[in-house]
Amino acid sequence: QVQLVESGGGLVQAGGSLRLSCVASGRTFSWYTMGWFRQAPGKEREFVPVISWSGGSTYYADSVKGRFTIARDNAKNTVYLQMNSLQPEDTAVYYCAFRRDYGLFLDAREYEYWGQGTQVTVSS
Repeated sequence: QVQLVESGGGLVQAGGSLRLSCVASGRTFSWYTMGWFRQAPGKEREFVPVISWSGGSTYYADSVKGRFTIARDNAKNTVYLQMNSLQPEDTAVYYCAFRRDYGLFLDAREYEYWGQGTQVTVSS
């Protein structure tokens, strides 16, 4: 089993920044891919970015490219999401997700474990 705990959400004005963190614990002793997803009220969960085990490969949704940055610290079992130039349309619950694999995965159905989510609200 793997447990994921997100933190760092909150309320911010448009144009502001937030940094989300996700700490993995449990059976994290081998390589794994980490992704961030978000879900706004009345909408489906959508992919945000993903990062490979080494951190050398990343992929971003077009909607956040150039504004968000994903990074990881494997020594701390932690993945980060730096969010800059936030806009009201970024308002959602943000979830981190874990898949024991090397590649990049954009489909939420491919992930094995999920955090409980952290709310991000961007006011205009």
